[in-house]
Formats: sequence, C-alpha cells, structure tokens
Amino acid sequence: MARGLAVIKAFDEDHQQLTLSEVASITGLARAAARRFLLTLAELGYVRTDGRMFALTPRVLELGYAYLSSLSLPQIAEPHLERMVAEVQESASVTVLDDTDIVYVARVPTSRIMRVTISIGTRFPAYATSMGRVLLAGLTPAELDAYLERVSMRPITARTITDPDALRAELDKVREQGWALVDQELEEGLRSFAAPIRDRSGRVTAAANIATHAARTNSVEARRSLLPVLLRTVEQIGADLRSAGSPGPSLMRLR
Repeated sequence: MARGLAVIKAFDEDHQQLTLSEVASITGLARAAARRFLLTLAELGYVRTDGRMFALTPRVLELGYAYLSSLSLPQIAEPHLERMVAEVQESASVTVLDDTDIVYVARVPTSRIMRVTISIGTRFPAYATSMGRVLLAGLTPAELDAYLERVSMRPITARTITDPDALRAELDKVREQGWALVDQELEEGLRSFAAPIRDRSGRVTAAANIATHAARTNSVEARRSLLPVLLRTVEQIGADLRSAGSPGPSLMRLR
C-alpha cells in the first residue's frame, strides 16, 4: 500500500504526466514494480495512460473525500473566512498540522499572491509558515521535541528561520502573544498573520491566516489593520465549533 501511494504522490503540479521510467525514478521503485502499480491503478480508475504517458484521473479525489466530508471545520470556517476576506480584501485560509507540514482544509482567495497555486490539500513546511508556527506553538513539549528531531529545516528564502533554537524562541513568542507573523520566509513578497482555532478544551486544533503582499504596506500597519479582524474571526470559528458540539479535527499526531 505504501508503494502504491508513493506512485500516486509522484504526480504533482510539475509532473502531471509521467513515463514509467520517471515514476520509477521518483519513487525509487524498480521499473517492474512501478509498472505493476501503475497498471493496477489504471485498472481501478485512478490512473489513465496512452500506452506511454501516465496521469492521474479525478477519481483520486475520492481518497481525500472521506476525510474532508467527516470534518465540520471547513463548513463552519468558510463563511467566517468569506466575511473576513470581504472586509480586508486579502486571502485567508485554515490549515491543520500533519507530521511536519501544514495542510490546507479551507481557503478563500482574493487575487493570487503566490507563485504556487494553493488549493485544498496543499502542503507547506510548518516551520516556515505563520499557520505552522501557531500549530507548532500548540504542541506539548514532547511533541515539539519530536517534531524538531524529524524535520529538516532548509532556507526557503533568505529570511527563513532554520535554526531550531531560533524557532523555539519564535514559538515561545507566538505562544505568549497568541498569534504569529511570518514575513517573507516562505516566499519573497508574502507576509502572513495567523492565529489559533481552539477546541472546547482550549487545545489548538487548527490555524487561520490572512496573507498579503509585503509591498502593500509595512508590517506595523498590516498588523494594525489585519490582526484584530483575524483574532475576531478565529474566536468566532472556535465558538461555532464548540456550539456545534464538534472539537474540530484532532491535531495530527507526529508519526
């Protein structure tokens, strides 16, 4: 199963169609094994082929639908995100933590402000994102230690924090103030504020953000205009989750 999933994950935005040899190279599988998995996936309807090139079919969306359809969080969060976006005219999202990454579960965009297209299921490294830092700040000390042992922190831009001690200090600050700011650490020109969404026990279960162009205004002005709206919105989302009797998605445990 792990190898079959690896074959599916070989396809992405930059590799929408692949040859057998390319799938084998990306996954590290022998050509014969890669061929068996591709043919099985094609028989099941998850992959199509013209005899040489292979590509995913829309049926792969079924693999994530069971998880998304069981979540109350996206349905509850989206109306709040829409109101926030209408007010501030900036894009907003909600993510959860999965291993060392954040995963998008709800999003309301305005204009595209990143080179990478963001959609439900998009993943980014938690250490370099505002929502990731909010989620990491909500971990227990043991969970954070495990995360730092597993993660490979590489510089994504010249501003990216890659030192574990510096990240711990930043997470202490996030935990104390109740929100995070990441300024051009994930992508040049991108500034993002994030705040936690808490369940009825007070545990951080998800994070929401507002993302904006850094050139539009300085960080002090952005904080003054955007942060109060974001903090109000996450409190409303959390209140609705609690009143709906749902704790939201459990924070993904580190594997």
